[in-house]
This record gives sequence, C-alpha cells and structure tokens, in this order.
Amino acid sequence: MINDTLFFMLIVGIIISAALLLIFVWAAKTGQFDDSNKLIDGMLFDSTEDLNDAIEKEKKIKEAKENKLNKEKAKEAE
Repeated sequence: MINDTLFFMLIVGIIISAALLLIFVWAAKTGQFDDSNKLIDGMLFDSTEDLNDAIEKEKKIKEAKENKLNKEKAKEAE
C-alpha cells in the first residue's frame, strides 16, 4: 500500500514537473521574457504627476481598508 502511494506520487510529480518545464520552454521561445527594459523605461518616462497620482491612490486604498476594518471592529463591539 505504501509503495503504491509512493509510486503514484512519484509519477504525478514527474508529470507536473515535465509540464512546467514545457511551459517554461514555450514561454522562452515565444519571447515572453524579452521586455527587460520595461521597468527602466517606465521610471525614466513617468512624469512626477503620474507618480504623485499613484501615491495618492495608494493612500486612498489604505485609508479605505482602515475605515472598513474600523467599521467591522465597531460592529463587533456593539
């Protein structure tokens, strides 16, 4: 029984590993990892207004999460 389970786990692990390897090879061949300058170009060409807007958006999201958490705590306290 234990040997059968080990054999089954080994076969499933090999199949999953082979599938992941094939997916990685396919992605490399089709150029999925070719855009190495995207982040650098994004930093160089982003305006300060865009960066400030992103910071404000993050602050609003954080405040909304905190408000929601505070409301949930207030409901629990009642």
